[in-house]
Amino acid sequence: MAAFFSKWRSDEKGGAVEATPGQPELSNEEAVVDEAQNDLHREMKPRQLNMMAIAGAIGTGLIIGTGTSLKFGPGSLLIGYAVMGFVVYVVMVALGEMGAFLPIKKSFSGYATRFVDPAMGFSTGWNYFFKYVIVLPNNLTATGILLQYWLPNINVSVWIVVFGVVIIALNLIHVSFFGEAEFWMSLVKALVIIMLVLLCFIIALGGGPNGVRTGFWFWHDPGAFAEYSVILNKQTHVIPGDTGRFLGVWACIVQATFAYLGTELVGVAFGETPNPRKNVPRAVNQTLLRIVFFYITGVLVLGMAVPYNSPKLLAATQAGTSGLASPFVVAANVAGVSKLGDAVNGLLLIFTVSAANSDVYLASRTAWALGKDGQAPRLLGRTNSLGVPVPAVALASLFIALGFMNATKSSATVFGYFVSLVTVFGALNWVAVLVSYLAMVNAMRVQGVPREIMPYRNPLLPWGAYFALFVTVLVIVFNGYAAFVPHFQVDKFLTSYIGIPVYVINVLWWKAVKRTKRVRPEDVDLVTGRRT
Repeated sequence: MAAFFSKWRSDEKGGAVEATPGQPELSNEEAVVDEAQNDLHREMKPRQLNMMAIAGAIGTGLIIGTGTSLKFGPGSLLIGYAVMGFVVYVVMVALGEMGAFLPIKKSFSGYATRFVDPAMGFSTGWNYFFKYVIVLPNNLTATGILLQYWLPNINVSVWIVVFGVVIIALNLIHVSFFGEAEFWMSLVKALVIIMLVLLCFIIALGGGPNGVRTGFWFWHDPGAFAEYSVILNKQTHVIPGDTGRFLGVWACIVQATFAYLGTELVGVAFGETPNPRKNVPRAVNQTLLRIVFFYITGVLVLGMAVPYNSPKLLAATQAGTSGLASPFVVAANVAGVSKLGDAVNGLLLIFTVSAANSDVYLASRTAWALGKDGQAPRLLGRTNSLGVPVPAVALASLFIALGFMNATKSSATVFGYFVSLVTVFGALNWVAVLVSYLAMVNAMRVQGVPREIMPYRNPLLPWGAYFALFVTVLVIVFNGYAAFVPHFQVDKFLTSYIGIPVYVINVLWWKAVKRTKRVRPEDVDLVTGRRT
């Protein structure tokens, strides 16, 4: 394999000439990938990919979800987002190295199949598909709830149909139109986050109507770390002392994990991006910008503007999905800025519609990849003349109907269990990415392929991948801590952990049915996709 890998190198004009046996390819020319029949087209514009990398995956987790973490203290909140920010950046640079070195269109499941085991690719793909088709109707439901803020007499189901039709249309036309829609929605999201971050920073410096300069005072009083507390059956249960403060930090790490989920959206888009050797590293670097400014800076200034024991903050965490639930709105209210809730509520519509749009895109591309690899019906691997996987889009769109379960309270409770159940699938997908990357690195070592030939290399790798894998596994194993506080709760335990056996059972089932074997390092394909 190593000899075959090094058979060709590129001359100065980009032509292929035979290389000296055993000499690795050292060309940094752009990779060229053929557009085959029933294949995705690499027609996502670089500016669209870059904007998706900057703000594409930012959702209500940052705007609203940070409120539930801030109650454990600004120090806990900052540690949680910093630790998981490093982890998600390592996941992205690992994807970037794989995507630039061996560009494929089958995304995460394709790399798992190629480098680890087809059974892992099967389980990873279906895990990722079901994560997004179940979250899809939830995002559309959130859109309807936001609109009920002004139009309470219109049922949420009406808005599910209206916006469902819109996002299906966006995903059925040329990928450049999807990219353009995401470009502008991502731009609006970026501007919204910048506005809210600057607002909290100005308030902390005393620029609010009340003229109070808080700075880092709230880190001193009431403090940086709060004891873990949970409300169960309308009673507040607190775990005191250092144990409680440690659990508060861990709660923020778990919440931050789920706030970052979806960052890998840009990794799926790599398959429809031209010149991956050039555009993939650029998009990965944009991810670092988003993590540092939007997430880390955002939670830092939020902790400066709102005390964790504020009654308004505690009330906001129980306000549901509307703009009033945002801790950024709470910060404005504490400083004397009114009516911001209405504005944030309207802007959150962009977040939820963008998330639903991305859900269909991610689920359909994952189903297409499974169809191409023979891990799903072959029909799903077909595309039309525009490179759109119409059967896969149709399959993903069917799950919009699950949103109608929210029309009744009893069904909505069951649906809530589904959403909680698949959330851990996102973290399992990070594990699949990191394991695939480490398998590729090991194969390169065994086959004598030096890292120097890779068009994109990050100084955090490969050592950072081991740390990120360790932390992600810890989060998966211990994310169900809340099921044991203040006493054991079966429903929370099942929704926290049932995703793990489902993933493992899928791996074992596919291995039994197809008799797949782990891909040995010396047999890993390090050639296909590298043709220059």
